[in-house]
Amino acid sequence: MEKQGFVEFSGVQKSYDGRTLVIEGLDLSIPKGEFLTMLGPSGSGKTTSLMMLAGFEAPSRGEIRVAGKPIQNVPPHRRNIGMVFQNYALFPHMTIAENLAYPLKVRRMGWAETEGRVARALDMVQMGALAQRRPSQLSGGQQQRAALARALVFEPDLVLMDEPLGALDKNLREHMQFEIKHLHERLGVTMVYVTHDQAEALTMSDRIAVFNRGRVEQLATPAELYEEPATVFVAGFIGENNRLSGVLADRQGDGGTVRLEGGSVVRARVAAALEAGASVTVSLRPERVRLVPANGDGGLFGHVSELIYLGDHIRVHLADGPATGLVAKIPNNADHRHVRPGGRYRVEWGPADAIALPVGP
Repeated sequence: MEKQGFVEFSGVQKSYDGRTLVIEGLDLSIPKGEFLTMLGPSGSGKTTSLMMLAGFEAPSRGEIRVAGKPIQNVPPHRRNIGMVFQNYALFPHMTIAENLAYPLKVRRMGWAETEGRVARALDMVQMGALAQRRPSQLSGGQQQRAALARALVFEPDLVLMDEPLGALDKNLREHMQFEIKHLHERLGVTMVYVTHDQAEALTMSDRIAVFNRGRVEQLATPAELYEEPATVFVAGFIGENNRLSGVLADRQGDGGTVRLEGGSVVRARVAAALEAGASVTVSLRPERVRLVPANGDGGLFGHVSELIYLGDHIRVHLADGPATGLVAKIPNNADHRHVRPGGRYRVEWGPADAIALPVGP
């Protein structure tokens, strides 16, 4: 049985000029305690959706509910929502402890309880020893942890995060992803997270809503999005993929045969609504590609135009044949050391490793 939605968007639209819709009829239900990521490129509507939930923007149409209650007419400071921004938004003239105490002071909480909550929140992010430092005396990662503690200190019903790790370097960003994920697991608070980084979304989320042009193209778990993309856009935005254009020649159950534009025939899984004769795009992940030495002209083949050594795997680019433009990621082990620059190889994959999708708009 599906969980009752704790946060619900019902028919929500947003337009800034009365003509162009930035958000087009958003219907989204987020269960209590879930970590949901809104993922998409710039301008896709993910941040606007978050700002409406926070109360900084108002829907042009539709309703947003939290715990079953409409919140359109509730000001941001009364929504009991914690917010974490990319730029930390810490008060520079206050110590970290004072920054955390501020939202409690606004809520007129007593000093004894304030002290206790600030201490617990700082311990939660392993910053108890830095309570008396000012933001300028902390590293970027420490400032982000302080901002997270401030969002949690008043025990909100919901925590919203808008690109919170965007200003950090790669190693620190990856470390903070796991810190936030583990913190969510311990606290069980509902979190809605906005990012354009698909690796970040895959790492942290219970579910991901993939936004494109003001709509959610697919809402699913990270594994489902990667393995079962519903559209060409989702397949391309979540991870890397090869795209092969063709026509669905026939279909048997969940699988079928696709005749590619160059005449080659390949097998693939087939998206639910497709029938024989439909134009399709076959999505194939580079790590699912096998390269077999080819002597004849049969099948999907090409020559290795480039080998890029990346440590744990080798990235192979193919050209001069029906497989021109395909990319393969092959493990760096003895089984694959036969792949050489200029070599001629046939491309193979298991029938379940490729999926035929409707041609996108």
